Amino acid sequence: MTIAFTEIADRVYVLREPMLDVNVTLVLGDGEALVVDTLSTAAQAAELVTAARVVTPAPLTVVNTHHHFDHCFGNATVAADQQRPVYAHQATAQLLREHAAACRREAYDEMLPADPGLAAELARTTILAPTHAVRQESAVDIGGRAVVLRHLGRGHTEGDLVVQVPDADVLVTGDLIEESGPPAFEDAYPLEWVETVAALLRLTTPGTVVVPGHGAVVGPDFIQVQHDDLATMSWLIRNGDADRAPAERVAARTPFDPEAGLTAVRRGYAELRGDA
Repeated sequence: MTIAFTEIADRVYVLREPMLDVNVTLVLGDGEALVVDTLSTAAQAAELVTAARVVTPAPLTVVNTHHHFDHCFGNATVAADQQRPVYAHQATAQLLREHAAACRREAYDEMLPADPGLAAELARTTILAPTHAVRQESAVDIGGRAVVLRHLGRGHTEGDLVVQVPDADVLVTGDLIEESGPPAFEDAYPLEWVETVAALLRLTTPGTVVVPGHGAVVGPDFIQVQHDDLATMSWLIRNGDADRAPAERVAARTPFDPEAGLTAVRRGYAELRGDA
């Protein structure tokens, strides 16, 4: 299947990779371009670059929204040959720089049961760590066009980065927001996540175009629903901890499916203990 970018706002394009339904965003400036996330493998990233070249010949600056393999393992293919900057939150940059082998092993273990072929590719992937670390906010000039990188707080991971294209009213959220499945809580901070999404909502207008980490492009109403679900879950976790309730009992009451809910409650309990 040939993948391609589709324009969703003025000179802002999105590509949906069928495997894991991951989104890649392409932002064009004058003679420069920015790519948000780089997919899982060298092969996927090479297809991404081919698709980008249909839209623009411009050099590609890279942003990683977080450290999970499906959003950054293509860095070496997209950025290295041009020696272009790769931006990420400082926690993401540190993980990929200092613990690349552990990140690769975690990705392999995650995918092995479902897709041994992909797992084998992940095990062979060269991980290129980000070169430019963002602590809270950084403005990047892409050929005269401002793109703002923001860390609004912990949520899906410790190092979530949001990409805002102000002149097009576009927000690229990474996996702070997911459309094609429930939020993933394995590395999450569920009790902080709700506040991070509240901060994300404050960046929106009624017309904001929102690119989630996975799935179809959405709007602010979708973010509001996820915020409300996370708020409900946060309340359940805090009350469950106060009542010393088993995680399984609390998980059955969350707005998410039982597996996701159980992971979230266990992570939330760990947050309250200071172990997350």
